[in-house]
Amino acid sequence: MSLNITKYISLIAIAAICLLSCHPDNSTKTDSDKYTTWTSYLGGPDRNHYSTLSQITLDNVTQLKLAWSYSAPDSGQMQMNPIVLDTILYGVTAALRAVALHAGTGKEIWRYGDSLQLTNSTSRGVAYWAKDDDKRILFTQGPNLFALNAMTGTPIPSFGENGKIDLHSGLPTNARDKFVVSNTPGTIYRDLIVMPIRLSEGSGAAPGDVMAFNVITGQLEWAFHTIPHPGEPGHETWEDPNSYKSDTVGAANNWAGMALDEATGILYVPTGSAAPDFYGGDRKGSNLYANTLLALDAQTGKLLWHYQFTHHDLWDRDPPAPPNLLTITREGKKIPAVAQVTKQGYVFLFNRVTGEPLFEIEEIPVPPSTLEGEKAWATQPFPIKPKPFARQSHLLTEKDLSPYAENKEEILSLFNKADKRIYAPPSLDPVLLLPGYDGAAEWGGAAADPEDGILYVNSNEMAWFLQMDKDTLNTKLAPGANAYNKYCVVCHQKDRKGNVASGYPSLTKLKSTYDKEALAHTIKKGKGMMTGFPQIEKTEMEALIQFLYGEEIAQIVPEHKTKPIKTTYKHRGYKKFLDSNGLPAISPPWGTLHAIDLNSGDYLWSIPFGETMSLKEKGFPQTGTENYGGAIVTENGLLFIGATKDGYFRAFNKKNGKLLWEYKLPAAAFATPAMYEVNGKQYIAIACGGEKLGTEKGNRIMAFSLE
Repeated sequence: MSLNITKYISLIAIAAICLLSCHPDNSTKTDSDKYTTWTSYLGGPDRNHYSTLSQITLDNVTQLKLAWSYSAPDSGQMQMNPIVLDTILYGVTAALRAVALHAGTGKEIWRYGDSLQLTNSTSRGVAYWAKDDDKRILFTQGPNLFALNAMTGTPIPSFGENGKIDLHSGLPTNARDKFVVSNTPGTIYRDLIVMPIRLSEGSGAAPGDVMAFNVITGQLEWAFHTIPHPGEPGHETWEDPNSYKSDTVGAANNWAGMALDEATGILYVPTGSAAPDFYGGDRKGSNLYANTLLALDAQTGKLLWHYQFTHHDLWDRDPPAPPNLLTITREGKKIPAVAQVTKQGYVFLFNRVTGEPLFEIEEIPVPPSTLEGEKAWATQPFPIKPKPFARQSHLLTEKDLSPYAENKEEILSLFNKADKRIYAPPSLDPVLLLPGYDGAAEWGGAAADPEDGILYVNSNEMAWFLQMDKDTLNTKLAPGANAYNKYCVVCHQKDRKGNVASGYPSLTKLKSTYDKEALAHTIKKGKGMMTGFPQIEKTEMEALIQFLYGEEIAQIVPEHKTKPIKTTYKHRGYKKFLDSNGLPAISPPWGTLHAIDLNSGDYLWSIPFGETMSLKEKGFPQTGTENYGGAIVTENGLLFIGATKDGYFRAFNKKNGKLLWEYKLPAAAFATPAMYEVNGKQYIAIACGGEKLGTEKGNRIMAFSLE
């Protein structure tokens, strides 16, 4: 067994943890209101999506009615989880406007962002900080972190420059022109906000430093180098000692958010994969601290312990959500634990003070790479318990192909040609990736009963193909065509037709939908989950737009002028394993919901989650569907969740998974709801933006209550 726990835990560090517990965070809740409010992302810094409010019960949940609805001035995907302070609900719209609404009526109190250059991106919400009469909302748009007066929505002039800072300011100077945004709210500790950042996943990404800024001034207070510098522990896990300042290697960033133990001051930070994602020839080694759960001293950024979930990641297996902080019971003894759900469908469970695994973890040999210059890691960690909450590609057989597919021979041929081995490394041949790129667990994360040790997680069962191509610069192409191959071809394919079924749009009609200025802005800033390319120079941008508009004249260069270039590899693109009707080519369920007892590692129940409406209309059994967004679980036995492609909001009995109530939303809610109380009435609110997975756009925030 390999624990992979850092050697650098010391008695001094443990003593420091104990001392921290004597100095609680300014935002610490009292015992009486700890789980009755929703004042931070996912309900609280433990990220458990948990509430003890009890007005809505198992007996009366069927009486839930729409209490109010707010229509945002823009439409599209809203991933945001609202927060509520007193009688005000705070959230972010699809175009990244921050809004404050009366939590009992939905009436708009203020809106910020109309004066900014708006974009249809994604945001999962805002953070709140208060000291005396100084109350602030902190939210991001692109690389900018804004501090707003929570009561008026006006920028705080003393924060950074007129109320905002650029997150580039905490990174090395060589990252100042690279793509940096933040989709997930920062975590507040005392007068600090620790920021998740989203970076490019290709060559040339910025380094993924974990950064803490002063909430009052906007100044950087500390940074933890996830690609260690010389002299720092973990530096030796990168074969190239200059990886930390490389022009090609980067990322290892926290993008999914983090959890905080307010009593001890320990911050739990899951980090993503190193970039570039699928070819690691320039970043040989196990690559600490990529794909790692970091336990940091929240005040200083000092590393207390760590565990790496994937060594030398070649599959984009970054932890997709913040961990859950909960208590488990072993032999009558209460143990403070941290649970991390993963894209692989594994749950890793640790003692959150010491980092000791609470279920055995084995390092198991996995296949080597066949790509020139690549060196896959020889083993990967597998928790013995709980068993995975999603199917694994290596266990599939022909019997697991969809019974509803009309092109059975075609999908059988694709299935048989694909490498289905567990952790099969990327190659020139297709690998069947299940769970897929977005994972079993995704950014919605898991809900938990914090004292009972029960974890509730929704999961996707969508298989994708992973395949590589040789990547050599074609000097016979015109500049715009080369720029397209450099920045766009992975997602939008060589013919610019994209892969609409897999969520990647065609670019063949851009000339009729974007003027050149708007297109340049989108390319530089990004859109939705598309990363931006701010590093593109003016002449290269002009050439790329000419190519995208079909205006570039092909360039022919005589053969003798070309120079041989070292062969590397690039990802061939994101392609789902679908049948001819656009449905998953594997058998149902295609979405699932689970309750896992982390005291024992056993499952309490597992059910299909969601409906495929085209099959339901034909009378076929429940299939489950793709889902994005998390659940809320209540002390008195309820589990609420939207998330599904079918556009329903549902309530389940948390003890057995029985469906109790469902409501058809005006647009799918790819978001986690919030539960709160105003003037003695319990509400549950959710954002309905649709757009993802080809669903219709929406613009509503909706709240439900009993009449």
